Amino acid sequence: MVGPARRREAVDNVCQRLEVSERRACRTLGQARSSQRYQASPREDDARLTAAIRRIAAREPRAGYRGVRRHLVREGWHVNLKRVHRIWKKEGLRVPPQPHRKRRMGNAENGTQRLQAERINHVWSYDFVFDRTESGGRLKWLPVIGEFTRECLSLDVARSMTSSDVIETLDRLVEEYGIPDFIRSDNGPEFVARAVKDWIAARGFRTLFIEPGSPWQNCFIESFNARFRDEFLNVESFTSLLEAKVLSAEHRDRYNHRRPHSSLGDLTPAEFAAACLNPPGCSQAPFASDELRTHSRRPEPGNNPPTPGLAKRAPIPDPEAGKPHQSEPEESTHNEKLS
Repeated sequence: MVGPARRREAVDNVCQRLEVSERRACRTLGQARSSQRYQASPREDDARLTAAIRRIAAREPRAGYRGVRRHLVREGWHVNLKRVHRIWKKEGLRVPPQPHRKRRMGNAENGTQRLQAERINHVWSYDFVFDRTESGGRLKWLPVIGEFTRECLSLDVARSMTSSDVIETLDRLVEEYGIPDFIRSDNGPEFVARAVKDWIAARGFRTLFIEPGSPWQNCFIESFNARFRDEFLNVESFTSLLEAKVLSAEHRDRYNHRRPHSSLGDLTPAEFAAACLNPPGCSQAPFASDELRTHSRRPEPGNNPPTPGLAKRAPIPDPEAGKPHQSEPEESTHNEKLS
């Protein structure tokens, strides 16, 4: 269906090429003369809103116009989605489309399609993400998230990580957040090592190993890793391990406290986790239940203001510069799942 703007162009073209009156051209093409002569009057705050949209789009390149509108509402703007979309198209802003991926339930008992988190500290999940410094040095991240609140509990980075490092991270998180019921992962050697499984069993929670070659069964951590690479790893350049640690801490703070999630009712993970301490606050959760368990948490985000962004970051010297990179030792793999 042709819009009013294209109809105006068609009427003007007919008037010029056939030398007929505007009245006759409008009658022939079915265009109202009031629509033909309409002149849009921009709002007074269009310039400020356009500047705000461009600023948010530059800061959040993967947000899209819906995500930009959520950020505008959090900044105090009273604007509907259609107006944001109109300015978005006028300014030529866009996000490259991604192919649709098929979802299959499958029959794996340990996948997210069968066992879904129903409360805080019900299911954690973790995986590894890799990147390199400008000099080619290896960087290895270990993100740990809570599947119910989507909160990034930890985002450690090192040159290499073994099962001992995994145990150290989990021990710190258990002391800080409490003991989960389950922790989901793939069958990587660091996760299926006997030392890790024995430590998890001793602390009183169970492992959920997905089937080999089935990353969709651990979809929450895979989704986080995709956003982490798209919004952070593909944007930042690391000159040293220390710089990667500083920027990772800043990204984790922004992800938990300043990035709204549509699946959480446009709340940040920290806001949703705080609301879930009272049962009515979890009404917007996709798989919420009435049984919520309180647990030890850090102070509220309001008491700990986020670290301001680092503008024009200078390279941070690496204390490990000049040291040879050590390859990771082989881990003892044991694929037996804990029932």
